[in-house]
Amino acid sequence: MTRSSQPPAPAGQVSECSLRLVDADKVEQVRSRMPEEADVADLAVVFGLLSDPGRVRILIALLEGEMCVCDLAATTGLSESGVSHALRLLRGPRVVTVRRAGRMAYYSLADSHVRMLLDLGLTHVGHTGRDRLQMAAGR
Repeated sequence: MTRSSQPPAPAGQVSECSLRLVDADKVEQVRSRMPEEADVADLAVVFGLLSDPGRVRILIALLEGEMCVCDLAATTGLSESGVSHALRLLRGPRVVTVRRAGRMAYYSLADSHVRMLLDLGLTHVGHTGRDRLQMAAGR
């Protein structure tokens, strides 16, 4: 481990520690497994797309299978224009795909990884939501 001193905390603030220890071996081990910068940036884009509740509702609806814009709008409570815009954003990073049948376009989740990401996210939210409710109830 290498030691590096941390600058003193500004007046009126308390420093968490006065000496910082860095485990150089651990840092190197983690850095060697870090994905490429482009992959990290692509992942950030996908998570950024999931930051909008309307887009998340669209993706949750698509967990049930392929749907057209009209059905997605009716299901999510969004306008058809809003759904179209969201789908355009979700197609770029291959979160959803489109299948055309004549003049109709049907959208679906791009692959099982997107489904797994949504399933895990919903499970996590359900789990942490129960924890918050139990904490609020004093259990």
